[in-house]
Amino acid sequence: MKVLARFGLIFAIFTSAYCAPAHALESAAAYPGKPVRLIVTFPPGGGADMIARAVGQKLFESWGQQIVVDNRGGAGGIIGTEIAARSAPDGYTLLIGASSGLVINPLLRTNLPYDPIRDFIPVSLLIVNPTLLVVNSSVPASSVKELIALAKAKPGQLNYASVGQGSPIHLAMELFKSMTGTNFVHVPYKGAGPAVTDLLAGQVQLMFNSMPSVLPHVKTGRLRGLAVGSAQRFRAVPDIPTVAEAGVAGFEAMTWFGMFAPAGTPKYIINKLNTQIVRILANPEMAHYLVIQGSEARSSTPEELAKYMRVESERAKKAIKSAAIRIE
Repeated sequence: MKVLARFGLIFAIFTSAYCAPAHALESAAAYPGKPVRLIVTFPPGGGADMIARAVGQKLFESWGQQIVVDNRGGAGGIIGTEIAARSAPDGYTLLIGASSGLVINPLLRTNLPYDPIRDFIPVSLLIVNPTLLVVNSSVPASSVKELIALAKAKPGQLNYASVGQGSPIHLAMELFKSMTGTNFVHVPYKGAGPAVTDLLAGQVQLMFNSMPSVLPHVKTGRLRGLAVGSAQRFRAVPDIPTVAEAGVAGFEAMTWFGMFAPAGTPKYIINKLNTQIVRILANPEMAHYLVIQGSEARSSTPEELAKYMRVESERAKKAIKSAAIRIE
């Protein structure tokens, strides 16, 4: 696929954008001189919103400038990502980007209003989240094996939520369906917040979701966690098996979030942002907070994030092909 092939050019294009002439009038020492906007491509209540607010608070404490979290959910991350892509490259609008908007959408959709390589400069990876397969507490299934049996006894009668068409959460469940021979009905939402709300209310019966969005409800018993989508068990929920351990060998589904700046943002701003992010995520208190929320802190250099996106693109392409996923 042409879009995927272009990920092979990520380092060359990234270097060109990263070294672009400075557009800002201020020096590195003076940045930021006014509030900074963090665009989150999902509504409040999900993992992207959580990490944006956690990092934003620490940036505020360091800089003394207000950090405004701007939630622009919808269209699988396209709306918010396009807004960020069209913003001035001055360091005052940044994107909390996800695999959905920057890796999966280019593989599933044509005529995107942005180019993830041409229009953005990576700043740093922020967190990776194991997905968690959860069911409403009323669903008569306490394990993956029981859920598969229930689905096969009632084909097409169980609904699953996702955070949007073509999202990693959508992809995870479609992969699960393909690997288990089950049939669940897809109900897409505009983010984790509304999806989880309806799951709690019983409007939908199950979903894969990033750990931060559902772990609090698993702990209260309102949702039942059946399995984690990572290759190893997650330390926040050590008693919950992996999907592979539960009988679906080879299954793996993770989500991640990173910080990006519009292409053309001066190098000194990218460097200053990266230094701050690395410092914030290295703090033991922050790392502990993120684990409790169901996330793993994982900072990176801009170059490492670019490479990570390339690897994730290859993984997503294989999953999409295996499950024959199409945008409905």
